[in-house]
Amino acid sequence: MAENNAEKAPRGVRLVITFVGRRNAGKSSLINAVTGQDVAIVSDVAGTTTDPVAKAYELLPLGPVTLYDTAGLDDTGELGALRIAATKKVLWRTDIAVVVVDAAAGLGQAERDMIEDIRRLDIAFLIVFNKTDLAAPAAADAAWCREHGIRTVSASAASGQGAIAVKEAIMALAPAENLREPVLCGDLFTEGDTVVCVVPIDLAAPKGRLILPQVQVLREILDGDGIAVTVKDRELEAALSNLRRPPALVVTDSQVILKVSGDVPDAVPLTTFSTLFARYKGDLPTLAAGAAAIDRLRDGDTVLMAEACSHHAQADDIGRVKIPRWIAQYTGRDLQFEMYTGHDFPDDLERYALVVHCGSCMLGRVEMLRRIRECVRRGVPVTNYGVAISKVQGVLDRVLAPVLR
Repeated sequence: MAENNAEKAPRGVRLVITFVGRRNAGKSSLINAVTGQDVAIVSDVAGTTTDPVAKAYELLPLGPVTLYDTAGLDDTGELGALRIAATKKVLWRTDIAVVVVDAAAGLGQAERDMIEDIRRLDIAFLIVFNKTDLAAPAAADAAWCREHGIRTVSASAASGQGAIAVKEAIMALAPAENLREPVLCGDLFTEGDTVVCVVPIDLAAPKGRLILPQVQVLREILDGDGIAVTVKDRELEAALSNLRRPPALVVTDSQVILKVSGDVPDAVPLTTFSTLFARYKGDLPTLAAGAAAIDRLRDGDTVLMAEACSHHAQADDIGRVKIPRWIAQYTGRDLQFEMYTGHDFPDDLERYALVVHCGSCMLGRVEMLRRIRECVRRGVPVTNYGVAISKVQGVLDRVLAPVLR
């Protein structure tokens, strides 16, 4: 049942736990010992795991998590180098890293280099000295970990010894936001209030269903005992006139914010699904400040359009066509727009004048925050789709007012 719950949870709300280490350190066996299931393929042959393998799991009390089993850090050859690079890319979406060390082999340069990468990305981590049924961790390794303030656990995946201690250590490293219920809009209304959700149905809308941010907002309204009224933008005026009293909040798709802002009285709080997700998954003040960089764009500047997931692009795709067109029209500048899709983030961020990120519905909060921090660290303004749209439509202050109080 726990596994089924984990698989149903949206990928973006799962804590990501990545196991790294050299070949035959026992990463796969340790995952199986911690979960009590045959989650990962185990073999005595070194290098059985060649690419990062994700498995959904319910790790109580944290809830749904994604466990990553990765290739050995000492993999060899051209393919080995690619596999190690793939492991490092997984770190970008990692909340907690578990560095698995064969106690007999000890801490090597491969583990120390990986720890340096993990710390550079500000990822919580611990070291598990595995196979302690065969050898105890070297005194020098234990001393090095103490000197560098690294938490360690001794375990034997083969016998199951230490599996509970490893699980407890992982839970102790969980970010605080994973131990509390994140809020999308539940603090913007009270029990019995009406919240109107404006959901246009266009070519980009998935047939027969709503997109994830809309579903999550609707669920939070219901969980908060609010009254959810869902309409298309063309029916908004009629819906508002049918209400006995004004709604506590109107939430709209960003693409129709200009029309909706004209239909919703100024006294009624108004925001967008994307703005709520910017607060839920990222750092809204930073993303709002990043939108101001649109006013500073100059001819020849390159803007990065970053999407966390791949999807079939429509003829009038929001990230590839609409937002670039709106920004170009707003600025009157000759701009270049580049699309970057997937979990990876470009290494050459400095060449972009602005990063406009998607709503991050398929990213975890920690991964999105890491992307934002990386942009800030390298001096590149960053905003997101919905905030950028509200900016160029001239309604950003109104959209931010309900959520930046």
